[in-house]
Amino acid sequence: MFVYRREDLPAEHKFPADLEKLGYFINENDQIRKISDPKKEFQYKINKNSRINEMQREAMNECIRKIVSSRLRELGLITLRLPLASKVNEAHVPILVSPNLSTASRIIVVFGEPIQDLGIWAYRSIGVDGIDAGSAVSFAKAVLQPETNIEATNTRPASERGDTALVLANTGQLIWNCGAHRPMTLPAWLAYPRSSAVHPPLMMTHRNEIPYNGSWEDHIACVFNEILADRGRLVRQDAKINIVGIAEGGQGAIGHLSLNWEQWRGYISAIVLTNPLHPVDQELAVKDEILGSFYSFVSSRCRAYVISDEPEGFMVPGVHQHGCNCYSSGEIRYVECIMPRAWKHMLEWLDLAHADPTMYEAQLKMKEIVDRDSETLGSDESNE
Repeated sequence: MFVYRREDLPAEHKFPADLEKLGYFINENDQIRKISDPKKEFQYKINKNSRINEMQREAMNECIRKIVSSRLRELGLITLRLPLASKVNEAHVPILVSPNLSTASRIIVVFGEPIQDLGIWAYRSIGVDGIDAGSAVSFAKAVLQPETNIEATNTRPASERGDTALVLANTGQLIWNCGAHRPMTLPAWLAYPRSSAVHPPLMMTHRNEIPYNGSWEDHIACVFNEILADRGRLVRQDAKINIVGIAEGGQGAIGHLSLNWEQWRGYISAIVLTNPLHPVDQELAVKDEILGSFYSFVSSRCRAYVISDEPEGFMVPGVHQHGCNCYSSGEIRYVECIMPRAWKHMLEWLDLAHADPTMYEAQLKMKEIVDRDSETLGSDESNE
C-alpha cells in the first residue's frame, strides 16, 4: 500500500489577482484584453485541467470585483453589513447603498442573480462590452448622477434629480469563508485554493452560514425587513420604492411581497424584472382581497424584459405566465446579459412610473392560438 505524505502531493496552481500579472490590461474602451494580443479577450481555457482553468478565471473575477467595487465607491456608495448587528470579522453579507438612503424620497433597490457577485451583472458582458457596461457602475451613475452622465435616460424633472437613493442587494455572496473572513459565491467557493491539487472541495458546515441570509430568498427578506422596513431611521417614512429584480432576485422579491403585501402596498411604486421566473398561478394566486390587490398591482405597475430577437422595448408574449406585460430586452442569447443590455429602457420606465403614480401598464387583450404561450397582442394602447 502506497501512502503519500502531504509534502509529496502536487501543489495547487496559483494565479495572482492582478491584471498585469495575469497578462491582461484595460483598453481605451474599458474592455479587458490580452497584453500579448490586444484584440483578444480573456482566455478561459489555458489547460486541459479544468481546475486550473477555474482558478485562473476566479483570479480574473477577483480583479474585476476590485475594479467594480472601487468605481462604485467613487460614486459614493457605502457598505452595509447584514445582519446589521454583525461585526467585520463575523459572518455577514455586504450590500451597497448610496449615502442619501435616509433622506431620499425614492429608493431603487436591485436584487441580482444568485450566481453573480455584488455589483456584477454578467462577467460575460464585462468581457465584451466593458467593465462599466457589464456591471452596476453605469446604472449607478445614471441613478445617482443623471445630470452628469451622458448615457443616462434623463426623464426625471430637475427637482427630483439627486433625491433618488440606490440599494444594491447581494443575493450571490452568501457563503461565509471562515479562513478568509469574507463572504463569497458558490463558484468562488469551489475555486478557492485547497491544500493540494488533489484535495476535494472545502466542506461546508453551519459555520459557513450567514445569519438570516442562508439563501437568496432569506437575503431578500432580510433587505426588506432590516433596511427598507426601518422607516424613520434608515429610510424616510414616506419613501417610495422601485424594485429591479434580476431572474431569481425578481422571483424572490415577488414572492416576499405576495406574502406581505398588506405591509408594503403603500410603499412599492413600481417593479421591473429581467428573465421573470415567478409563475402567476403560484406567487400571484388570488386567494383573498390582499393577494388580489397584489395581482392587480403587478399587472399594472410591473413589467418584465426577456430574451427575444425583437427590437428592444417591443412587446412579446408572457403576460399569461407572469401576470405582467413582457418586452424584448434586445438580448437574443444570454439571460444574464439582459440587464446590461436593457437597463436604460428599464430605468426610463421606472422614472415615468415614479413621476406619475396614475400611470398603468396597458391591460392588453390576448388571444390564445395554440396554448397559453401563443399570444397575439390586442389593440389597447399603453397608458404612458
